[in-house]
Amino acid sequence: MRLTDQQCQIIHRIIDQELGGGARVSLFGSRLDDQARGGDIDLLVEVDEPIERPAQLAARLSVRVMRAMRGRKVDILLSAPNLQNLPIHDIAREQGVRL
Repeated sequence: MRLTDQQCQIIHRIIDQELGGGARVSLFGSRLDDQARGGDIDLLVEVDEPIERPAQLAARLSVRVMRAMRGRKVDILLSAPNLQNLPIHDIAREQGVRL
């Protein structure tokens, strides 16, 4: 996994500030490959409560984490009871690593 402990802590802090302590965060995608270089940060954020305005929340989380990671592109995939589950959600859950 190509995130430092400090980066993981920053991500958790931002997610907790936005969603509270019940959110679960997993890293998936190219950042799991220790041999690769570059790549964006793909995060699956799962919550047990419905999310109002999911597009706005995903954008806000992405920008906040991106700024904290010095401009590294961040993709946020949200999972909540009121949101549609897509094949990408299944891939993220199967291949992802909980932070």
